[in-house]
Amino acid sequence: MEIRLPRLGEGADSGTVASIFVKLGDRLAKDQAILELESEKAVASIPSPAEGVVGAIHVKEGDLVKVGQLLITLGDGAGGESGSASGGASGGAPASRPIDARVGDAAPEQTAAPAQTPARPVTVAGAGGVAILEPASGPIPPASPTVRKIARELGIDLRRVRGSEAGGRVVLEDVRRYVQWLQETALKPAAPAAAGALAAVPAAVPLPVIDFSRWGPVQVKRMTTLRKTISTKMVESWNRVPHVTQFDEADITGILALRKKYVGAYEKQGVHLTLTSFALRAVVNALRKHPLFNASLQEAAGEIVFKEYYHIGLAVDTEHGLLVPVVRDVDKKNLVELSRDVQDLADRARDRKLAIEEMQGGTFSISNQGGIGGGAFTPIVNVPEVAILGMGRGASRAVIRDGKVVERTMLPLGLSYDHRLIDGANAARFIVDLIREFEQFSERDVQI
Repeated sequence: MEIRLPRLGEGADSGTVASIFVKLGDRLAKDQAILELESEKAVASIPSPAEGVVGAIHVKEGDLVKVGQLLITLGDGAGGESGSASGGASGGAPASRPIDARVGDAAPEQTAAPAQTPARPVTVAGAGGVAILEPASGPIPPASPTVRKIARELGIDLRRVRGSEAGGRVVLEDVRRYVQWLQETALKPAAPAAAGALAAVPAAVPLPVIDFSRWGPVQVKRMTTLRKTISTKMVESWNRVPHVTQFDEADITGILALRKKYVGAYEKQGVHLTLTSFALRAVVNALRKHPLFNASLQEAAGEIVFKEYYHIGLAVDTEHGLLVPVVRDVDKKNLVELSRDVQDLADRARDRKLAIEEMQGGTFSISNQGGIGGGAFTPIVNVPEVAILGMGRGASRAVIRDGKVVERTMLPLGLSYDHRLIDGANAARFIVDLIREFEQFSERDVQI
């Protein structure tokens, strides 16, 4: 009996084996976790779909595996099915039909095919570098959701692009080389690829490999899948979005007084009342007045999508890297419910127990570095969102109120936004209203 990698959800067609929980000869129960797979920004446990004895393990930690790839062969413990620990089962066809241990029901993604198809792999060269064109056959190769989206918009069949990463994974530079070659040879994709479309594929200038050990001792560590994902997404966002950041500060003296008064009552409810909970409420109230900041830009269709829901992403610092789980329906929840959601998502983010779906669908993001320290900073927009709020550490300052110098706690704010959609005047109005929301919380908002 064969256990193969199931589909993990939309856009998740491959992952890296993070941990293996079983060894040869182990007897497994149905639904027992056999390994842990790191896919994009989530880690998921893969369960066994049936009982049996581990006869062969076909992967090892660090391997990049694709949907449908053989993971483990189960036997009956009595000399039945077995196989090599490093390859497929020996002999002929397996004794039983392979089992697909599905944990999701996403259908395979389809992409449009160009009009001309190489009959066999062809190596071509152009200004964009060397690209290897594959025949349009077999499964779609692994690629990030962003790469797949760009390929869809350009009308490119990813099966024709040789991936340069481990396991044949296609990255943006592979797509760029392919598109460059198409443009140079007048072999156009089925979907029109305007000159501006190629700009959506960020150029990557290869940097020389430097031997730093020439000047002293070094330690070299491979980038994790998560760190590679974060790196890719940050570059994509920075290259695609013209960023502008609006700075200001909010007086949170009143919020801190309310928190001090009610923190005990919230603890009795099993939740921590933090500044992030207040920020979620303030942001949503501002978004209601400025729906453009809760929208997304659909470049290919020339449309602006105004969302009538408020799902706010929270940047969480973990030992593995930055994760952004999403708090759903913030506008419909009180501070107790928001505090519970924040605590739950942050805890599970640090334990790498978030599902991919819990990091999708955000409409606006918040990055709160106040607990770490530092002042104002410029956060990067989390595409396809169009704005993000950065919060620094609140500090006591002497300010003038009603003609008198008083001590207040001021919170530095940095609002980064997509200048293709949002103008500076829009951002100024938004942050003015946002500051007003921070400064007008009352006991009515906090009472349980």
